[in-house]
Amino acid sequence: MIEARNLTKIYGDLTAVRELNLEIKEGEVYCLLGPNGAGKTTTVNLFMGFVAPSDGKVFINGMDVSQNARETKRVLSYIPENLALYPNLTGLENLEFFAGLSNGQLADSDLKKLLNEAGLQQSAFDQRVSGYSKGMRQKVGIAIALAKDSKALILDEPTSGLDPQASNEFARLLGILSEKGVAILMTTHDLFRARETGTRIGIMRDGVLRREFNAGDVKHDELEQVYLEQVLHNLEEA
Repeated sequence: MIEARNLTKIYGDLTAVRELNLEIKEGEVYCLLGPNGAGKTTTVNLFMGFVAPSDGKVFINGMDVSQNARETKRVLSYIPENLALYPNLTGLENLEFFAGLSNGQLADSDLKKLLNEAGLQQSAFDQRVSGYSKGMRQKVGIAIALAKDSKALILDEPTSGLDPQASNEFARLLGILSEKGVAILMTTHDLFRARETGTRIGIMRDGVLRREFNAGDVKHDELEQVYLEQVLHNLEEA
């Protein structure tokens, strides 16, 4: 569903992503770890079609992103670290607007059902988003993905800044999407959340995917050790 083949991105003298090969199937949650500057956000931008690859290809649902930009975005949703919603609109109105861009107008009852499924408290449906916490905005983002019936979801540091309760709730929502068959790629610095939420984990450094694990086969201390080795390698080179 989400695939990179020999994916490379070069900016001048910097190779931000080097020969990345990655495949994420339906229902998988792939957590991409790595220190700052590892190439995680560039990888996300390549999958989203925000930047063009220097070499290699990106596929969403079997379609080459560079040749089918509009078609791939119909089956793909994106939740960045800070989700941009219209602050003067309510959560319900934001969902109605964004859902309407992809699926046409939905009934009020359907919109509320989606917000409820995404875990947003009913009392917040008609509150302006300007008063929402980050966790509440992320739930609206999940509702938008549900409304769009997305087959793939890409998240860039979505749990950064969330308190433990909100982070746990967000992990639960990803589990719901996984059960629906959505392929999920999530960049994160949260090793605990990656192991608890992901089905597979990758560690990137200097634009290269260095290690991969099945989440169920790796212990937290082992994952932490490998991750710290990559971070320390970066510090030694700095």
